[in-house]
Amino acid sequence: VQLQASGGGLVQAGGSLRLSCATSGRTFSTYTVGWFRQAPGKEREFVAALMYSGAATYYADSVKGRFTISRDNAKNTMYLQMNSLKPEDTAVYYCARRSVPYTISNYASPDEYTSWGQGTLVTVSS
Repeated sequence: VQLQASGGGLVQAGGSLRLSCATSGRTFSTYTVGWFRQAPGKEREFVAALMYSGAATYYADSVKGRFTISRDNAKNTMYLQMNSLKPEDTAVYYCARRSVPYTISNYASPDEYTSWGQGTLVTVSS
């Protein structure tokens, strides 16, 4: 499966961006998907995850209340709406799909995801 992330850019603090991630394959709806980010000099960290059924969402404490993950199974696409952006949100954002369908455990661990997009850079200026 291939994932293609887009939507990054430069935005002022307090602004908004929406990231998109288009995926290939016919079984998108059976996999939990997630967004991760990596800032310069830091390890990749969990941002958000959306259960395969759409019944549950999970967020890192640092983005809770500001970011929203969603998916459109008909379009095989996932999204990350980012509002009230802060300079500390500056990072390369990666979309990812779990390796095993119908699973959600350890949703915050990058090791549970085997398909990754190429990353899209988000820069938030102060």
